[in-house]
Amino acid sequence: CATMTEEIRSAMGKAAVAAATAVDYEGAGTVEFLLAPNGEFFFLEMNTRIQVEHPVTEMVTGVDIVREQLRIAAGQPMSCGDLQMRGHAIEVRLYAEDASNNFLPAIGPLSVFVPPEGPGIRLDTGVRQGDEVTPNYDPMLAKLIVWAPSREEALQRMRRSLDEFVVLGTTTNLRFLRELCDVPDVIEGTTDTTMIDRLWPNGWNPKASVELEDGALMAAAVAESSGLHRQSHSSHQSEDFSGPVSPFRTLSRRYP
Repeated sequence: CATMTEEIRSAMGKAAVAAATAVDYEGAGTVEFLLAPNGEFFFLEMNTRIQVEHPVTEMVTGVDIVREQLRIAAGQPMSCGDLQMRGHAIEVRLYAEDASNNFLPAIGPLSVFVPPEGPGIRLDTGVRQGDEVTPNYDPMLAKLIVWAPSREEALQRMRRSLDEFVVLGTTTNLRFLRELCDVPDVIEGTTDTTMIDRLWPNGWNPKASVELEDGALMAAAVAESSGLHRQSHSSHQSEDFSGPVSPFRTLSRRYP
């Protein structure tokens, strides 16, 4: 959290431990609070599971929370010891939804699904190119998480990652997420639960949609012509591998 202080974090941690102790809960879990502008926080809920945002914690602490959860369930002690945080991590959720139509869920084929790759980039997903998005499941396609030494660098890495993320065939919130990265409230770390309604009271509409679409189509064409979507026998030994070859292996990258 961009506005979190050590004092607030310590107080929240103690409150979370007290809540878990009060119900004799033993295991990995999540206690949620609402943070007020003056630094006060209020209990929201407690879940006996890790949250969808857990990769952010993993990226800044280096702790595999799922592994720790399994250790606790097996009756073993936690192995992480005292936690030390470093750098900043940001997570966005890629959804099959139309952000310009009140975030209505979308369906269709993932004709092209080429995520960004490189240092400080993590993608948690259960889909791949060629899959079909159906109305039978939650429309979340992936979680994109980035890490960098500073929040400013992390935000720039997220911008670049979203610029390089190519998804064609299904409507997604990719453009909306990219535009959020340039919102002053996001840059300054002063977001709140009313921000989207304040910024777009009549609903969000994409900027320069034609240019962005042309750029996505061009990226797909480049991937097709350069063979990045095909199997590379020099990079992968298994003949069963059919995923895209990372452009990061062959192309120079700009910082961060």
